[in-house]
Amino acid sequence: MPYDQTVLDKLPIPSLRVQRLIAFLVILTQGGIAVTGAIVRVTASGLGCPTWPQCFPGSFVPVPHAEVPVVHQAVEFTNRMFTFGVVLTAALAVFAVIRAGRRREVQVYAWLMPASTVVQAVIGGITVRTGLLWWTVAVHLLVSMVMVWLAVLLYVKIGEPDSGTEELVVPQPLRWFTALTAVTLSVVLVTGTLVTGAGPHAGDKSALQPVKRLQVEITDLAHLHSSLLVAYLSFVIGLGFALLAVRAPKPVLLRLAVLAALVLAQGAVGAVQFYTGVPAVLVAIHVAGAGACTAATAALWASMRQRTTP
Repeated sequence: MPYDQTVLDKLPIPSLRVQRLIAFLVILTQGGIAVTGAIVRVTASGLGCPTWPQCFPGSFVPVPHAEVPVVHQAVEFTNRMFTFGVVLTAALAVFAVIRAGRRREVQVYAWLMPASTVVQAVIGGITVRTGLLWWTVAVHLLVSMVMVWLAVLLYVKIGEPDSGTEELVVPQPLRWFTALTAVTLSVVLVTGTLVTGAGPHAGDKSALQPVKRLQVEITDLAHLHSSLLVAYLSFVIGLGFALLAVRAPKPVLLRLAVLAALVLAQGAVGAVQFYTGVPAVLVAIHVAGAGACTAATAALWASMRQRTTP
């Protein structure tokens, strides 16, 4: 038997509770890195570490620099350090499901966490090296939302038995409608990044090398974004009435209620943002809300299919 397998076999087998706790931490870190990234942007600290993977040429940590304020270095460096939390939880998820001998599907979802983290690190490096181009920042956030979605599915899959078969607990058309709702959410997220790309928070305020922005009227983009959010909320409400009509299981209805509340709150934050000049703190809250809505939509989608044992 190979040495690495022998070492693995000597480690304790994580209980189901521990596996789910790790998966929950994966969700938090995957969503959290998007929020810390937003904090970097609204504090104009995007180039606090002007290179990547090093912070400054020849140093992986901040160094005194006349042109880069210490606070900007600290914010960006802290954001990079948070990545280690993302990596740690992703690695623990892989270990937990492999050591517990979980089914192949669960292991695939677990491996997607470190794999996507590597992709995000590369995108982050490209974002810094290209001077925070708006579309690289947008891609960076959107990939984070995809990772949040996958992390939620990992959490759900871990909680299911490894034997048995999957079956729908709602009519198939309602699951298709939920998929349409998720697609609408993705469009809302994309337009949200466009608003960000044209907005005031570029991530850096250097006069020597200004960050290139999306040259589109931000008011038009904001109206498009808000209109799509209303469409998304309408789908959620319509889905709720349909689920009530077919007497969907309580767990499904609960997830629907949580999602509806989150979307309403997210819309309120967005409206306040728009009419108060996009204050920095609301930007970070809005990004957190985007992650929460993504997670809630994924949880609703996953709850409509359950694995049962004979």
